[in-house]
Amino acid sequence: MSTHQKFKAGETHGTYVIEGPVTEQDILQMARALARRRFCRGLPFTGTREVFPYLQTLLADYEHEVFAVVFLDSRYRSIAYRKLFTGTIDHVAVPPREVVKAALVHNAAAVILVHNHPSGDPEPSERDYDLTDELSRALALVGIRTLDHVVVATEGCVSLAERGYLQPQARAVSTSMAVRLS
Repeated sequence: MSTHQKFKAGETHGTYVIEGPVTEQDILQMARALARRRFCRGLPFTGTREVFPYLQTLLADYEHEVFAVVFLDSRYRSIAYRKLFTGTIDHVAVPPREVVKAALVHNAAAVILVHNHPSGDPEPSERDYDLTDELSRALALVGIRTLDHVVVATEGCVSLAERGYLQPQARAVSTSMAVRLS
């Protein structure tokens, strides 16, 4: 029986029915399916920290690095969440051209960059900071704002925007997200 057949919405909003025995892998797949629903089109974000639990569910348990993007419209409503690249245990190649192309395909006005650290430690590396700069500049050339770059691990998440690393314009946009969406 597939996970989809085992996992159905209950009669009460926010409840689910699991039919029959399930494996640990089934439970992880169900949790990831729920987290992906969080990124359905039109869902507004009031801040990056709000999505940390969902991002951890989606990415923290991988044994290799995964790079993903949350694509947002001009009102910071979710358009899509996409895993773009998969790497090794301590590196993932992220060609800026492909990130820009994906953002344009989704007609995004803004993005939240995301990748995991399989080590469990969410502390950004020097390469993470360099990648943030490189991608932010590439996206800005086509008018797409980088609101944040979140590093996800089993021990937690780190927001580079919260650490003041992104350009002042991106930081101001990230900080004002709650005001615009209220």
